Amino acid sequence: MRVHERLDELYAIGGGPGGNRPHPSAAEDEAHELAAGWLEEAGLTVEVDHDGNLFGHVQGSDPGTRPVWVGSHLDTVPVGGKFDGALGVVTAIEAVERAGFGSVVAFRGEEVGCIGSRALIARAGLLPRAFLELHIEQGPTLAQRGLPLGLVTGIVGYARGQLVVEGRAGHAGTTPMEGRDDALVTAAGEILRVRDAALAVEGGVATVGQLEVEPGGTNVIPDRVTLSLDVRAPDAGRLDELIAAIGFEPAYRVEPVQLGSSVRAAFRAALDAHGVEVTELPSGAGHDAGILASAGVDAGMLFVRSLNGGISHSPDELSTAEDIELAVDVLAAALRRVASSP
Repeated sequence: MRVHERLDELYAIGGGPGGNRPHPSAAEDEAHELAAGWLEEAGLTVEVDHDGNLFGHVQGSDPGTRPVWVGSHLDTVPVGGKFDGALGVVTAIEAVERAGFGSVVAFRGEEVGCIGSRALIARAGLLPRAFLELHIEQGPTLAQRGLPLGLVTGIVGYARGQLVVEGRAGHAGTTPMEGRDDALVTAAGEILRVRDAALAVEGGVATVGQLEVEPGGTNVIPDRVTLSLDVRAPDAGRLDELIAAIGFEPAYRVEPVQLGSSVRAAFRAALDAHGVEVTELPSGAGHDAGILASAGVDAGMLFVRSLNGGISHSPDELSTAEDIELAVDVLAAALRRVASSP
């Protein structure tokens, strides 16, 4: 299938192991140039906006009408997987080509905060009347339920900040264990407390991904540790609850967003038509669809089952050819339904 050949071509850009097309980089540029060629092959009119986002429009469409967009992103994390983002772009080309309707979009810099989609909204450009995004799940839920595809209800909200733990520095060899005030030992307990707080909030997750230990000498007892925090929850109430339980002031917060009802209905009807049991689930990761939905666009997402325990941002990322082919069929059918709606 052409989708798989194109995924392989994108995966080879930047060198291995894994996908290496971070934003901004020459590798991301090369991926966009490659995709632009595919858009031309599909007979689409290619456009690049002020922020580097790539579009392919069906020729002959009325420039004064609000189009329907289908797509995702082409950048990756360092040593990322083959399917994250890229799958949504190559399947969008297939769906638009089949339907003869809509526009393909490949956003810039999704992995570093959805830079391309945020910039487009900030410029108050012409937004679509609808946006469809196909993406791998990046989690184990669909595989656990034995289902190939899932309907996304919304994008979780998240908050980022820090916890600071202070102690007292001292000589590693001469300070007795019973008299120490080791900030790193205390921080270990704080990490467990963060985990337990997330476990107590349904659908909540919390991660300590970085530690800054001061003064940082191998023979010095730490007197200060700064812990990074990334906390997420499906709705604002549970996000507030989790922030309060951990007890920190977020430096950065993004509110949860529900995806559009019309596109979700189109995906549901397409799943039914293809005999796929409809299961709904939230996305624990941010996506361009969430940025557009927050700006009032009727945006929807379809997840493809992830294998290998749902791992993502890794060369072990995996979805089957059978699931992907089914997903393309459902995406194209949903696009046709959206196209036929007023």
